[in-house]
Amino acid sequence: MLDGIKELSAEAAKSSAWNAIWTFPSIVGAALVIAWGAESAQFLVSQGFALTILALIQTLPEFAVEGVIAWRAGQVPTPENIGLATANFTGALRLLVGLGWPLIYYISALFNLKKRKRQRSFGAIRLDKEHSVELMGVFIPTLYLFVIVLKARLTLLDSAVLISLYLIYISILLHLPPKKAQKNVEVEPIPKFILGQPHLRRNTLIWGCFLAGAIAIYFIANPFLESMLGLSIVIGVPTFIFIQWVAPFLSEFPEKVSAFYWAKSVDKSPMALMNMTSSVIAELTLLVALIPVVFCISRGGIYGIDFDIHHRVEILLTAMQALLGFLILANMEFRAYEAVGLFLLWFVQFLIPSIREEILIVYAGWIVLEIVLGFAGVRKLNAFKEFKVIIRKYIMKPKST
Repeated sequence: MLDGIKELSAEAAKSSAWNAIWTFPSIVGAALVIAWGAESAQFLVSQGFALTILALIQTLPEFAVEGVIAWRAGQVPTPENIGLATANFTGALRLLVGLGWPLIYYISALFNLKKRKRQRSFGAIRLDKEHSVELMGVFIPTLYLFVIVLKARLTLLDSAVLISLYLIYISILLHLPPKKAQKNVEVEPIPKFILGQPHLRRNTLIWGCFLAGAIAIYFIANPFLESMLGLSIVIGVPTFIFIQWVAPFLSEFPEKVSAFYWAKSVDKSPMALMNMTSSVIAELTLLVALIPVVFCISRGGIYGIDFDIHHRVEILLTAMQALLGFLILANMEFRAYEAVGLFLLWFVQFLIPSIREEILIVYAGWIVLEIVLGFAGVRKLNAFKEFKVIIRKYIMKPKST
């Protein structure tokens, strides 16, 4: 699909753009079906594991796009093609944290004000103790991303490390308990209907939602991306901008649908935030790990991917944003000024790409401030403490018989 970016004629682009009439509502419908499955599944397995399944299904289009770009880079390993592979995964991650997280906050705040019918400060999205697992799932791979920046090279060994980190994360989630049954009253009508069914029918419906949504996304993703590509060409979006921002935005669209669907409920806004955080974890680990694997298969041998200074700046910017995002959520809350800050830093670099180095300085300053406030006790970095408690309670301690 991406191979046709330059060759697609204006007439063909217009024709593809018209397909958005059916691909857009179809991808939204598929995302909602999967969301219903995940919302129901959180009462049978841990919420984190349910959201992980959801994130893996929803990020399939993004993995497909990255795979195509990495394959092309392996066939023609020029700095430009490697730059496109870098642009896609860095753009995808920065969109989730810089745009996705703030939008979840403000959608939740907006619906909270509407519900209460009076101007009232929304306050913060408050995370559950178990969400510290997801936060650590962001923190550790982010630290490894700094290692990749320092090495200026991405290899199959890095893929092995990142995949191992993801598997460890999954194994921890599998030990966590599901949500308590009395919270069923909080769910939407369709998940509530599913949970009210007999055991076998309930489980069949839940897995049916996951399977049906996954199949739909698999078959709709390419026509959807092609229709949006056609629309972008008609509008006149440059190739690099399409790869870094437009393609990731569109390929991540399914997870945005489910996250924003939950964000309108104040009670489920933490789940919405963790839905997108699960996607961040999948992309920090599995998506980055995919690049050298596909690259080596495409080239027909074991090769490393070398990054120039421009590539390293892009990756460093992504790592700095992810680290800041973790530190912001490490006190288990997400507040208005934090959402504004994350969004503005993303939006400025989107509008003015030439000031990336200046944005790096701002990220670094904010990160240092968060760390200093943490050590001074002004901000409580509770994620570390809560994660330690969870490890002791569910991993280290043997189950009672």
